[in-house]
Amino acid sequence: MQYILASASPRRCELLKQILPRFDVIPATGAECVNLSLFPEQIACSLAEHKCDEVFSSHAGATVIGCDTIVVYEGEVLGKPKNREDAAKTLKRLSGKTHYVITGVCVRRGDKKLVNYDKTEVRFNVLSDDFIKIYVDGGSPLDKAGSYGIQDEGVVKEYFGSYTNVVGLPVSLVKDMLERIAQ
Repeated sequence: MQYILASASPRRCELLKQILPRFDVIPATGAECVNLSLFPEQIACSLAEHKCDEVFSSHAGATVIGCDTIVVYEGEVLGKPKNREDAAKTLKRLSGKTHYVITGVCVRRGDKKLVNYDKTEVRFNVLSDDFIKIYVDGGSPLDKAGSYGIQDEGVVKEYFGSYTNVVGLPVSLVKDMLERIAQ
């Protein structure tokens, strides 16, 4: 059976290797359409499903895994920053505060499709202006929802839930979904 990850994220690839020794990477390329009237969990699932369906449409013989991670702060969905200034602004907003990271997952094989999500509560350290400037200048926040990586030292104080969910691929959930879809 061929497995395909519908994402180019190097972090997702590394995490998926923990449960799948071999898979292909074929990123979805379509525009992400977000319906902000949905609940955040529905938004993450909808985006993941869209990516999965797009890749599955040209690889129907494979098992396709689509994921999308969003950050939610005070009910607002925070995506990837537009630029350095946007990243710094987001980090300042989240400094010392609690937010949620939600990753939607869609797995499709044959005529079966499973859609689910994982949700993790994350609390930031209080970040100084100097820390934010150095962190943003280093480039790490620029390609990540919420403008940070949990693996980056000094940003996250604590979290409740799945670490791998915050990185972008909730390993336990994906493993469970792959087992269920193979039955």
